[in-house]
Formats: sequence, C-alpha cells, structure tokens
Amino acid sequence: MGLDVGSKTVGVAVSDLLGWTAQGVEIISINEDKGEFGFDRLKELVQEYEVEQFVVGLPKNMNNTIGPRAEASLAYGAQLETLFGLPVAYQDERLTTVQAERMLVEQANASRAKRKKVIDKLAAVMILQNYLDRASKL
Repeated sequence: MGLDVGSKTVGVAVSDLLGWTAQGVEIISINEDKGEFGFDRLKELVQEYEVEQFVVGLPKNMNNTIGPRAEASLAYGAQLETLFGLPVAYQDERLTTVQAERMLVEQANASRAKRKKVIDKLAAVMILQNYLDRASKL
C-alpha cells in the first residue's frame, strides 16, 4: 500500500497481486490538530486489500535533507509499524505531486478544483509505482 501523507489528507494506492502496477484507491481526510490520522480507515483498507507492507512517500528537500514534512512522514510511518505490525518502506517523493499535477493538466485537462480532489491519490500511485519499479530491478 502506497501512501502520500500530507497535512490534511493521505492519498492511498495499492498494487495488483503480482506487485507490478499501482492503482489509486482513495483520499483519506486527516486533522493533525485533532489527532485524527485516518488509521481507522487504513485498517479497513489493509484488511480489504490484504496489505503486507506500506510504502510511505518521503518528501525530502531538493538538497536531499529531511525537513518538517519528511519528519512528519517518518513519524506517520513509525505509527503505522506500531499499529499494524507491518513493514514500512520509504520512497523519495520529491516532485511527485508536481508530476501528478502536470499529468492531470496535460492529459486530463482537469480544472484546478478537480485536480485538488485527486492529486493526492495520483501522487500515492506514483510513489508506489516508483517503489515497485525499483524493487523489480533488484
């Protein structure tokens, strides 16, 4: 299961049974201020899709350092490990949201409002697909 963790939403993607392709599932709303991180919904999705591992996007800074958003993603991943007992891998996600938005503009010609509704899910797909592609080459 690939996750694009933001401050307000978590984009969710899963792979096919063979681990070749990633498909978007949904966007889960979260509220960090209220301590709502979408773990209840993730639990349902983990069971439904028989998830064996999480791949969390790691939004490093362009100079490869870890900033506040990457620290938040690492903390989210640590919570996933604790709550679900499943391994968590991290995938560098620099520019995936930019790439996702560019794809939506160029290919789907989607309006800003429509892009906002799907961008995190598409970013999760890209995070997971990049991970799957990298793992298949090992």
